[in-house]
Amino acid sequence: MFAEVKRNSRRCLDVCLTLTLSVLALPALAADALNICAGKSELPFSNDKKEGFENKIAAVIGKSLNVPVNYFWWTNPLTLQKDMQEGKCDVLLGTDPNDPRVLVTKPYYRSSYVFVTRVDREIDVTSWDHPYLKEKNFRIGVMPDSPGKNMLLQINRFDDMFDYFTEIQNFQSTRNRYVHVEPSRLVNDVSSKHLHMAMLWAPEAARYVRASEVPLKMVNVEDNAKKTNGEKIPMHYNVVMGVSKTRPELVEALNGVIDKHGAEITAILKDEGIPLLALH
Repeated sequence: MFAEVKRNSRRCLDVCLTLTLSVLALPALAADALNICAGKSELPFSNDKKEGFENKIAAVIGKSLNVPVNYFWWTNPLTLQKDMQEGKCDVLLGTDPNDPRVLVTKPYYRSSYVFVTRVDREIDVTSWDHPYLKEKNFRIGVMPDSPGKNMLLQINRFDDMFDYFTEIQNFQSTRNRYVHVEPSRLVNDVSSKHLHMAMLWAPEAARYVRASEVPLKMVNVEDNAKKTNGEKIPMHYNVVMGVSKTRPELVEALNGVIDKHGAEITAILKDEGIPLLALH
């Protein structure tokens, strides 16, 4: 009987040791939740119905780390740094590697700005150098405070399109405030011929280009745009995950997810129709 008790005790010790090692092997957030900062109504990225492609990526991360995914739904990105400092959320998907508000992971995809046109108009433009873009009757829509807006200023077309900016911003100024503009609005304006072309960040455009009843074409913008002083205005970007500066341990955990589940994340992006470029 003593031998049986001894065997049972040894078995219990083995199980406990295995569980302990498993816990130690998990990232530091294992006992917590994955607290994601996400736009409440920012499709195609995210919304509070979890219909965005970033919602799907968040689910992959939560499953990989074996933690529940909680959301802090923001409505104003200008307050995100304060929200993260206050501990309302810890992780921000789809971030610029140079975002000073956060710590950043390794990039998990790279994409570009795209020109969106109607197929039947046969507009073949891939660069801001194209002469079409300098014609005053050629209407091109871009998002407020985007590289497209900067380029319209460089080629002296901003004043020509000022009426469109005020229209899509509901006649509100974006100076020191956030005015939400639906990317689908620009895609629809191309479909209806209100615009000849729109330039959008590919991840925000792809869903609506694909869903259009009118056949649309989406082409990557060449990465050769410059200001008049020669300074480059990038059109291709790496995308990273942003991490609260109060939770630096999450960077390593998320990098591990990117390494382990990169193919699964890439599949989500491709299913969205986002054109992907080689990381560098």
